[in-house]
Amino acid sequence: MADVFTKEQRSQVMRKVKSNRNKSTELKLIALFKANKIKGWRRNYPLFGKPDFTFPTIKVVVFVDGCFWHGHNCRNTTPKDNADYWAKKRERNIKRDNEVTQILQNKGWKVIRIWECELKNEKLINKKLRQVVGVMS
Repeated sequence: MADVFTKEQRSQVMRKVKSNRNKSTELKLIALFKANKIKGWRRNYPLFGKPDFTFPTIKVVVFVDGCFWHGHNCRNTTPKDNADYWAKKRERNIKRDNEVTQILQNKGWKVIRIWECELKNEKLINKKLRQVVGVMS
């Protein structure tokens, strides 16, 4: 189906769309924190890079990265329409993620990144959560 907007109009519409955070993945991780009795996390903590979860007392941040948006090729799905645009968008996101990780690590923060698809693998997630618990012990 053809777009009802011109390319410029579509661009203006899309610029107005703001992220409302990915609540479903964050809610899954909250459930895992609770199941593993991991406490002390904060959401929306005012820190560079806007981590999804911050443990301020132990200087640990957790990002839950959407596979498509942050360049994980677990599903090997790439849009056919406007493929060049999406490839560049993902490259910018990957570059920004690396910069955010580096800056936070330079400031003494431990950075844990969890892919959206990993939330389905309880064994892997528990291993990553032990990184947080290990710092808390």
